[in-house]
Amino acid sequence: MTPNKPPLFKRLMPSWPLSLTVFVFWVLLSDSIGASVWVMGAAMALVVPLFAARLDREFARIGSLRPIPKMLCVTAWDIVRSNVKVALQVLGPQSRIHPGFIWLPLDIANIHGIAALTSMITLTPGTVSAALSDDRKYLLVHVLHLDDPDTLIRDIKKRYEAPLMEVFP
Repeated sequence: MTPNKPPLFKRLMPSWPLSLTVFVFWVLLSDSIGASVWVMGAAMALVVPLFAARLDREFARIGSLRPIPKMLCVTAWDIVRSNVKVALQVLGPQSRIHPGFIWLPLDIANIHGIAALTSMITLTPGTVSAALSDDRKYLLVHVLHLDDPDTLIRDIKKRYEAPLMEVFP
């Protein structure tokens, strides 16, 4: 064994908790408990962690959790308010709907924070996160009714991105 090379067991099974989880879920999700289920579960338990180990992982850095309750309330309120607004727009005259795209400049750099931001935007009716630039500096957002892009950008940054930057520094 060379000093730079991990042992054979570690190379074949880089994460035994992940292997165990994959195996257990495979067996639980199967409709039978025959030998083929156990063999396939074992094969999946060996193969999945090998591929997962190759993924470029970026671990979440957690900052302050204090903004989360307020942020969840703001998001819930925005979802309810947007549901009503979108329903009125869809049921009203089509000429009142002006869809558009905006490129939202991102100040948040943490990929987990960006993922949370895109989820919050997509959960709010009338907006959908469409793409993230390769440098993670801009988020493309589709808006069902776009009146003032600058106001929308300012609202997203204030209501969602700023609290997320405290949670994911």
